[in-house]
Amino acid sequence: MATKKSSTTSTKKKASKTKAITKEVIISAYMEYVLMNEKTPKSVYKFTKEHAMTEAAFYSFFGSFENLQQGIWTAFFENAMKLGQKNPEYATFSNQEKMLTFFFVFFELLTANRSYVMYALKEQGDMMKNLSQLKSLRSHIKKFTGTLIDQKNDEKSFKILKQPVSVFSEGAWLQTLFIMKYWMEDTSASFEKTDVVIEKSVRAIFDVFETTPLESILDFGKFLWKEKMN
Repeated sequence: MATKKSSTTSTKKKASKTKAITKEVIISAYMEYVLMNEKTPKSVYKFTKEHAMTEAAFYSFFGSFENLQQGIWTAFFENAMKLGQKNPEYATFSNQEKMLTFFFVFFELLTANRSYVMYALKEQGDMMKNLSQLKSLRSHIKKFTGTLIDQKNDEKSFKILKQPVSVFSEGAWLQTLFIMKYWMEDTSASFEKTDVVIEKSVRAIFDVFETTPLESILDFGKFLWKEKMN
């Protein structure tokens, strides 16, 4: 009986060691390593050894640590989208409300992982030097905001009033960087000031989109025409 019990215990230990390796498991292990050691791993080999996984498992999801770093930001984006869309009323939201919802949830996720985010963006002492890891995030945000802006274009009657999606999606990305930098320096309770900045920034994006210089000129032209006719 003693032998059988020992065998059972051994089997349980073996089962716990052979935990399925997923993208989320690797991301979690990497973030924990960085925070505990205050540095990035020196090699995939050593990192996988320390976390009871094979190099093959790592490379089945990420081609390098740089790719993994980008993957973390992609995960933040994807999770923010999923959580935002769980709102039963999301489908009825205006495009501005959808963008606002995304940013609020996105920064809630960043706040929940603030220690890692602060380390990742300040690793070289300058946030701008670490923008390479934000490439995937930039792509996702530009695509998301571009879709919203494209939909707004469809609502405009005249082609001359429609705006280039690339310009405004790039503007939305720059706003994201601005909010991120503000959030990093925000010392208000529960980052309340960042919430205000998010609301004002999103409103500004849509205000600029809705009231462009071209439309202002046309409005002014209509005013002059009316004045001439009176």
